[in-house]
Amino acid sequence: MNKSLLWLALAAASGSALAQVEGVVRDPAGMPIAGATIEVVGTKIRTTANERGEFQLPQVKDKHVELHVRAPDYTHRTLHVHEGDGPVELVLTSTTLEIVNVVGLPWHASNMESAQPVNVLGGETLRERQASTLGETLKHEVGVHSSYYGPVASSPIIRGLEGPRVLVTQNGLDAGDASRVGPDHAVAAEASTARQIEILRGPATLFYGSGAIGGVVNVVDDRVPQSTDTFGEWRLQQDSVADDQLVSASGNTGMGSMGLHLDGFWREADNYKIPGAAEVETHEEHEEEGHDEHSDDRLANSWSEAKGFNAGVSQVMDEGFVGLSYGLLDRQYGIPGHGHGGDEEVDVYADVKQHRLQFLSELNLDHEFFSASNTRFGFTDYEHSEIENGEVGTTFRNETAEARWELFHHPIAEWRGALSLHYKHSDFEAIGEEAFTPPSETGTLALGLMEERHFGDVLVQLGARIEQVKITADNLQVDLNEHDHADEDEDAEEYLRVFSINQEATPFSASAGVVWDFTPGYNIGVSYTHAERTPSAAELLSFGPHIGSGLYEVGALLQLVNDEDGEFHFDLARSDLELETSNNIDISLRKFEGDFGFILNAFYNRIGDYYYLADTGLTRESGDAHDHGAEDEHDHSSELPVFIYQARDAELYGFETEFVWQLAAPLKLSLTSDYIRAQLVDGGDLPRIPPLRVGVRAEYEVGNWRAELSSQHYFEQDNIDSFETTTDAYTLVDMQVSYALSDGLKIYVKGNNLTDEYARVHASFLKDKAPLPARSFALGVSGSF
Repeated sequence: MNKSLLWLALAAASGSALAQVEGVVRDPAGMPIAGATIEVVGTKIRTTANERGEFQLPQVKDKHVELHVRAPDYTHRTLHVHEGDGPVELVLTSTTLEIVNVVGLPWHASNMESAQPVNVLGGETLRERQASTLGETLKHEVGVHSSYYGPVASSPIIRGLEGPRVLVTQNGLDAGDASRVGPDHAVAAEASTARQIEILRGPATLFYGSGAIGGVVNVVDDRVPQSTDTFGEWRLQQDSVADDQLVSASGNTGMGSMGLHLDGFWREADNYKIPGAAEVETHEEHEEEGHDEHSDDRLANSWSEAKGFNAGVSQVMDEGFVGLSYGLLDRQYGIPGHGHGGDEEVDVYADVKQHRLQFLSELNLDHEFFSASNTRFGFTDYEHSEIENGEVGTTFRNETAEARWELFHHPIAEWRGALSLHYKHSDFEAIGEEAFTPPSETGTLALGLMEERHFGDVLVQLGARIEQVKITADNLQVDLNEHDHADEDEDAEEYLRVFSINQEATPFSASAGVVWDFTPGYNIGVSYTHAERTPSAAELLSFGPHIGSGLYEVGALLQLVNDEDGEFHFDLARSDLELETSNNIDISLRKFEGDFGFILNAFYNRIGDYYYLADTGLTRESGDAHDHGAEDEHDHSSELPVFIYQARDAELYGFETEFVWQLAAPLKLSLTSDYIRAQLVDGGDLPRIPPLRVGVRAEYEVGNWRAELSSQHYFEQDNIDSFETTTDAYTLVDMQVSYALSDGLKIYVKGNNLTDEYARVHASFLKDKAPLPARSFALGVSGSF
């Protein structure tokens, strides 16, 4: 055999270690693949193939190890090396699908190697789809939609689930904001400086906690450097629809063994144009109290301003790295559609400030039993004030401390895995006129175990997690509100009851998954997850008007009591707290080699005691309670409908498909579709569920030119709850053309909603007030080094 072939020297250097491992990586034609990354799974030992595809790894402690090999535009390859094995040649085949390593999983996996469906948006694809909010950035990913609270506070929806069921993290740690509490609260994670964004569809409770029963969005950046390499990027962009301007930059470098990072961004946008509006621009001046009134061709109060930076430093060693970062976010944005009931609209804007500390370390261990240790710690101080007529109306504060320790062990009978210890404490407080939840503290302590093993072409993944969750609130105030006492301060106290809440629960989750490479270039993944979730503090303790949702929300710990005189009041519920229980099955079929690839996913999720806001048919406003059917002369214009959290069984099922053809060297065509059906088991549809969607995308790249044309068709949504209305179908057409001026420097033009379609998002609380933006064009220039 030719000397340039891969030879893995497996003679033991000691009684318990392999000698140096060396070899070569090739493509099917026998050509070397330079730059391929080879790493020992479960450790930080890795290297890169040279121009001839050759590599060397240092001595490995175990008698048998698992190597993972990857290279851009090629499939990933896993290889088991045992003591006494002969020489092996590694061959990677080309792929038209983008295969990316997933950082947010404790074991090593790419989006093609996980039993559960995973999306990874990174590199140039992330930059091309980047928008002002996280929800709008991810809305074209299969299985993911946007809640669209205007362009200012859109959050991701995964398979019809949102809010507290979808966890948003930054480098694996909770974003620590207030976005899971209300749809008008912006996500604090910033996409403009991210390296990649990972979407774990389906329950991800084993890795992140019971709150992730719907999925996880993990924003990965380099704010804590993992190397001393020098690299970075920058971007300037201006968009016409709202005069949206963006400046962002990030960079990493090193000084000796110290890694350094700095990034920052600035974004400003006016109110955005509504489809069909006049072509004439209207100049809008920003004032300290807010913004001026706007003409009818724009959505009032949809402006935004934001800036932020992150700085990080780390010590990089042969064994791994240890690092620390600090980040500051400062954001102001209008809250469109803000009203106090009826048709009254109020000019309100949010002022957000967040300070965030992160400590990350990933280290190899020279230990007989344990191979590596990953430690993550984060502290977030978040404050969000809603300002009305120049005065602070409501302030939301959230202090979050979180720590997760993952301890990996050496293979035991070829089973690899980790023990996870996870702690999180959140101190949430809402003060002011629209504080619909009392101050509360939520503490979580969890222990998890995750294991995986290859049996030939079959990968088995197992996991279990048990948590102790405690929610406390000492000042839950419930106004019986049986009579009008708005002007009777002395009498008001007799209608007010104050409760002290102390809820504890022990949710348990477990999963089992199989990935079978049943023939070259294909695999099938099947996973089952049983997950239990403790309802969030907002779902349990809400009592008051929530202007973001336009509802008077009442938590599950309270119950509605109808009085003999036709009035009603609320009292503490006497029933025990029920855990929300999900039993989810995922099936995925993937083809990932050659010029044609596809991913087909189907899922079924049966959720017991699903907590949702149910319509009571009543209204309430600051001191009065009225039945819709009652006839009186009271002015109902500012009343809000009363919705109460109830626990009922639900089922969600659907599919996600993605087909990719490399039709010719410069031309690639993609076809995607997804569908979610969500309903209560005993009858009735769940509200705000996205409709069936089909998308097509054509990409053409030749020389320094690259062009992309895409279209997304959203079908009519008529599977609706009793208080909803049908949402019409619509089609959005987007494009992008870019030209590389030099290596690392690019100029581009983007066009969105080219047909100026008037579109309403069914999943939005502002569906009837905030259509999607009109036709827009953006001009930008970006660079990398």
